[in-house]
Formats: sequence, structure tokens, C-alpha cells
Amino acid sequence: MAKVKTSFFCQNCGTQFTKWQGQCSSCKQWNTIVEEVVQKEEKINWQTKEKSTSRVAKPTLIHEISASNEKRLPTSDYELDRVLGGGIVPGSLILLGGEPGIGKSTLLLQISLKLPYKTLYVSGEESQKQIKMRAERIHHHNSNCFVLTETKTQNIFKQIAEVKPDIVIIDSIQTLHSDYIESSAGSISQIRECTTELIKFAKESGIPVFLIGHITKDGNIAGPKILEHMVDTVLQFEGDRNHVYRILRSLKNRFGSTSELGIYEMLSDGLREVSNPSEILISKNADELSGTAIAATLEGARPLMIEIQALVSTAVYGTPQRSTTGYNAKRLNMLLAVLEKRAGFKLAAKDVFLNITGGISIDDPAIDLAVIAAILSSNEDEEISKTNCFAAEIGLAGEIRPVNRIDQRILEAEKLGFTTFFASKHNKISLKNTKIRIVLISQIEELVAHLF
Repeated sequence: MAKVKTSFFCQNCGTQFTKWQGQCSSCKQWNTIVEEVVQKEEKINWQTKEKSTSRVAKPTLIHEISASNEKRLPTSDYELDRVLGGGIVPGSLILLGGEPGIGKSTLLLQISLKLPYKTLYVSGEESQKQIKMRAERIHHHNSNCFVLTETKTQNIFKQIAEVKPDIVIIDSIQTLHSDYIESSAGSISQIRECTTELIKFAKESGIPVFLIGHITKDGNIAGPKILEHMVDTVLQFEGDRNHVYRILRSLKNRFGSTSELGIYEMLSDGLREVSNPSEILISKNADELSGTAIAATLEGARPLMIEIQALVSTAVYGTPQRSTTGYNAKRLNMLLAVLEKRAGFKLAAKDVFLNITGGISIDDPAIDLAVIAAILSSNEDEEISKTNCFAAEIGLAGEIRPVNRIDQRILEAEKLGFTTFFASKHNKISLKNTKIRIVLISQIEELVAHLF
């Protein structure tokens, strides 16, 4: 048995110190450094159960390295495959985070029951009976899914060596503990040690590992920030528990794009993939109401039609309110200043509330034109036809600026039944023989002339 030592770790960023100090010199946070017991032992190889030995790596010329594409494992879940970049890469470590009760365990259990591969679902939070109850509710049956309730990594690796699964799911990384570290589960040192062991196992065996991670009240994944650096992919499962829709985002992906988006609907029998997101982002109300406009946006390679709602009213108090949901409040203030200065609309003494329906957040500047249209519609109390669609950026001079991939946005709007598409006059549109009418404008005044 090696000598037991203690070290000091920052609970915020995971930086290690030799002695206690009030402020972390790395992340500048106060009173986050705590003492933890660290015990080092000789590690045993997970497969041979012998003392692990490592070979000395030798440098290789880059043109001598084989560049064969790694075959991905499809998950039978189109939304997850899209976010991952086409499937699961063998030997990868994927971290899934989200609010408590958002559906992380349900998503991964549902996927493990649909996979044609042998899967080991390791749970440190629920019993086997609880997992069985959830599986019966999901109504998926799979003879290749094994369930293990264990929190000790050494025991988990023993079972992996016996079962020999194709995919391993850990629920969750904060519940695991290793004999090599003498501290409680969920501490900085335990999370880092357990993740290191899982990374070594995944890279040596080529078996992909899914990790479920808890998050803090600020929305960040609990544990050291180095946890997100160590894994290959970081997925965020978002949504309001009061609504039925869930959004899966990729915050980091070494094997694909981080701009893709997956949308699910939470039902009593599990999560349903939403292949057409516009069905949830546009209201089904047949009546045309003032203050609403439809914007054509993009999330990765996927075009979306979203509904912008605006409410403009006389300010009751001295300072007018500016409130947004799903949209950048600073950008709203900029657009209101442009309307005031360049277009002559007096909105300085009015409250402005803006909402993007569906509970999602959009950063695409192409929705600026729809935001302007919704604000003007509410201010004038005149409705905009639901067959109109908008996609353009607004400049500080009041000009309508072009956006990228305009052809893809127009084709999606035409497919969904829109008849008029407003875009910048400076966009180069290569589409021909389209049924949708394309209106090209260059100033906000031209937009007002067409709508009101």
C-alpha cells in the first residue's frame, strides 16, 4: 500500500495546490479550495487483471499514419445520430448533461433497448427494479441489454470483462468511485480519476462509453471543467420540464459539427423523435394575430421555421421594460434603436416583450427581419399574413443585410406552404421556377410599405 497523501483542489475548476489558499489562482474564485485525501496504488489492467504496463510511444511521420475512416455505429435514433455526426465512434467517450428530471436516463435507456449491439447499462442511482419499470413504460424489448447496479469502477471493469459489451452506459459519473482515491464519490479527485480510467478503457478496447453528468444550478456540468476537456463529445439535453419538448445540443464534438440540433417530444411511453421541428415551433392557431412573424433560421444543416411573438405597449412606469425569451436582449435593444433612429418609429417610451415559441434559443442574426416585423405589427396592431416568411439581418444603418444559405431557407419555406419570402436585395439567389414569391428589399421602409 502506497503512502496516503493529501492535496488541495479547487471545487470550481479542479486545479491542484500543495497548500490551502483563499483564492484560486486559476479561476479567481474565493473559498473554493478544499483538502482531499489522495492515495495512489498500482493499477490493474481491466482485461488481464494484471499490473498494467505501458509501452513507450515513438514519433511517426504524419504521412506514414493511416487515415482510414473509422466506421461509426448507428444508434437507430436519427436525432442522436445527427447530433453525434453520423453515429457513435468506437472508443469515444460521450458526456450527456442536463437538468434533473429532463430525461437523460430515459433517452439513454431507450437507445440501449433499441440498439442491435450488446449494451451494458451501469446505474449508480437506481435499482434494477426501477430500471425495469422504466423499460416497461418505454415498451422496448431487447435481449442484448444488460443492467448493472454498481458504483465501484474496479467491479464495473470486472463485469465488462465477463459480459464483453459493444457499448457501455454509465449513469452517472458523479456516483462512481475508485479504490485508487480515498475521497467521497462526486468529489473533484474521484470524478477525474474515474473518468481517466474510463478513457483508458475506451481507447484500449475500442468500446464507446456514454456518461451521464449532473449539472450545477448555473447550468454547468458538475465537477471540474477538465471533465469536459477529457471526453470526446459533450451533449446538452435542454428543455422546460413543464413542456413536452426536449432539445439535444452538441457543445463539443471531436468527430462532427457542434451546430447540429436534435428535438424530442416527451410522451408517457418515452421520447419521440421530431423529424419536422417546424411543427412544434409554429402555432396551429388559424386566426391571424398582430405581433407574430415567421422567421427562416438554420441550426447546423437543418432549416427551421420559428414563430416570433412581440408585444408593444405603453410603459406604465417611468423606465420602459425590455424583456426577451429565447433571444438576445442586447440585440433587441439594438434593433429598437435602429427603428427609432433610422426608421422614425417612436418606441422609447413603450414596453417591448419578445418571445420565440417552442422554448428554444436562437442566435442566428437572420431572424432580425422577423423580429422587426413582429414589433412593428404589434405597434401598429395590424396582423401579418401567416403565409409570409422572413430571413435577413438588420444593420445599424437600417439596411437589410444578406444571410448565408438563403436557397435552403427558401426551399424549406416553400415546402411548408409559405407563399411570400422576404429577403435582402443583396442576396444572390440561384433558385429558378419556384412557386414561392420572393420579395427583395434593402431598407426597413420598404418592409413597412409591403406589410402595412
